[in-house]
Amino acid sequence: MHAEDVLAEFRASKALLEGHFLLSSGRHSAHYLQCARVLMDPMRASRLAAALAATLPRDLKKDITKVIAPAMGGVIIGHEMGRALGVEAMFVERPTGTFELRRGFSLEPGDKVLMVEDVVTTGLSSREAITAIEAAGGEVIAAASLVDRSGGSLDFGVPFYSLIALNFPTYDEDDLPPELAATPAVKPGSRAAE
Repeated sequence: MHAEDVLAEFRASKALLEGHFLLSSGRHSAHYLQCARVLMDPMRASRLAAALAATLPRDLKKDITKVIAPAMGGVIIGHEMGRALGVEAMFVERPTGTFELRRGFSLEPGDKVLMVEDVVTTGLSSREAITAIEAAGGEVIAAASLVDRSGGSLDFGVPFYSLIALNFPTYDEDDLPPELAATPAVKPGSRAAE
């Protein structure tokens, strides 16, 4: 799947939004990718996960024993990546502010984990999820996301793969362009800015 095909999937599902958005990273943007919308169609979610799985090297794919995603945004893509790779998929969640495995999810010693997200911007959620996976006994051998908005600045200490890299500009609160500063910010993400 080429970048144009991925963007076509986002546009077809009305998941590429324009306006003034406060991202979960605390930064502002004129564009927002609402991955929940692009993933609400099971066939589209399956296609995107299969395409993301196809970006992983064959040797890496055969070593993955579990897929884990951070809740909430990563739950659907995590499940679909598990399906695409033929392994179990779980998620970590923050019942008390820190990611952890719950709901009877557990890892066996030696489990090699792919941590997957829908969108990565600063990598904060991904790093927190990796820490939780390691605390539960898993070994994260790679990270992946549908969309990489980091501008290539991320280092998770493991290989990172994305289906598409989009570099829409993001801004600090104190550095907003006039057109964004003139309109109120909407917080479309799944968690409050930190």
